[in-house]
Amino acid sequence: MVEHTIELIDKSHHGDKAARDRLVEENLGLVWSIVKRFANRGHELEDLFQIGSIGLMKAIDKFDISFEVKFSTYAVPMIMGEIKRFLRDDGMIKMSRSIKENAYKIKSAEEKIRNKEGREPAIEEVEEATGLNKEEILMAMEACVEVDSIYRSVYSGDESEICLADKLANKRNENEDTINRLVLRSLLDDLEERERDLIILRYFQDKTQTETAQKLGISQVQVSRLEKRILLRMRGKLG
Repeated sequence: MVEHTIELIDKSHHGDKAARDRLVEENLGLVWSIVKRFANRGHELEDLFQIGSIGLMKAIDKFDISFEVKFSTYAVPMIMGEIKRFLRDDGMIKMSRSIKENAYKIKSAEEKIRNKEGREPAIEEVEEATGLNKEEILMAMEACVEVDSIYRSVYSGDESEICLADKLANKRNENEDTINRLVLRSLLDDLEERERDLIILRYFQDKTQTETAQKLGISQVQVSRLEKRILLRMRGKLG
């Protein structure tokens, strides 16, 4: 079964849509098992299932077959994280129902374009896919922007959330520990050298913004602005 899944993932990563669809179909039961944990949260389970399915597809696309973990072990936090982000984001800002609906249309359209084309969608493509104009798209996107923090969840296990700033505990499930290191390593590797130094100084060496500014040879204001920009970009990559 493990070999079968790995084979399908490998084919999917090489553009085999049928393999990707089969992977999704074979793991829908996993999505439902997670969705049921979020019953009575004020949302239809069918809606949460759709959100969870997005997390499943992200897991398929991002899973590295060299990981020494089962695909389901990797997929669970991705699915759960997608649902939790939806519930959290949906409750953060009270906005009109129409803007919420537009934001959901935009998110779904962007996901489909990314999965099909393997790149970020152009706003014209989102217009065509949703039937919304640029002003409506920008308004919905602006309304849904949230202030990020290093202490927001970047990985969720079955029982607890793990933040980027969390120290790895001595007693932790080996699979979770492996995934944490992979997630952090991937995030840091994608940063430019100065950006990586900033994050390490601020969140792994517990330096203040002023101390970080002195180390990097820039102003405290620049550190503050750069830090926010980096965190938002890291958040976006986790999606």
